[in-house]
Amino acid sequence: MYSGLMSTSERLIEATRELLWERGYVGTSPKAIQQLAGAGQGSMYHHFAGKPDLALAAVRRTADELRAAAAASLDGPGTAYERLAGYLLRERDVLRGCPVGRLTMDPDVIADDRLRAPVDETIDWLRGRLASIVEEGRERGELSTALVPADVAATIVATVQGGYVLARASGSPAAFDAGVRGLLALLKPSDADRG
Repeated sequence: MYSGLMSTSERLIEATRELLWERGYVGTSPKAIQQLAGAGQGSMYHHFAGKPDLALAAVRRTADELRAAAAASLDGPGTAYERLAGYLLRERDVLRGCPVGRLTMDPDVIADDRLRAPVDETIDWLRGRLASIVEEGRERGELSTALVPADVAATIVATVQGGYVLARASGSPAAFDAGVRGLLALLKPSDADRG
């Protein structure tokens, strides 16, 4: 499935990421990882001490990619509102769900401090980054001064994650899209806020 240009360890990490997203930790067997990666058992254990170490590398990679994707929108040009809108409206596979959000629903990931750490760090980073943009927008007069940055950041994360859940449950991205539109309408500065 993966390019022959990828190293064996890269193929193993990517296969594990895919399987964790689809099946969760318990449903991701070493044999399934090896089959998807096109790697033998010896190769897997040459590169990783076992499934927990490989899963940790996969979770870290997933968390890093989510941060990079979010930062591409949040750190770009524009007003605070435009950057928040860019983050909320960016291209997503809504029906597939969030790979990091899905990890929070995996009891085996949450029960393991090592596996949970990159998930917690990523969510904390995202909330912090969103809050700093809201604060910046308040200071520049781009957003209402009535907004509480940490609360808005938590609301954005909850809207996105809840939107994924509702979209998957209904088999349609409509619930996700409606949540994003509603949140953007609430965040949009009014003329009174600007003047």
